[in-house]
Amino acid sequence: MNDPKAENKARNREIAGNEAERQTVGDVRVSAWAIAVAVIIGLAAVGWVLLNNK
Repeated sequence: MNDPKAENKARNREIAGNEAERQTVGDVRVSAWAIAVAVIIGLAAVGWVLLNNK
């Protein structure tokens, strides 16, 4: 007979692993957006300086 506590622990470990993977994917997605926004702001600043440099 299978131990219900052991099955529950295994299920909880699997759920925790899935949640950790989902969190990592979300963190990478947020980081990619942050880098993209920083690059756009940086390019805009460089363009502004080049246009206003007399």
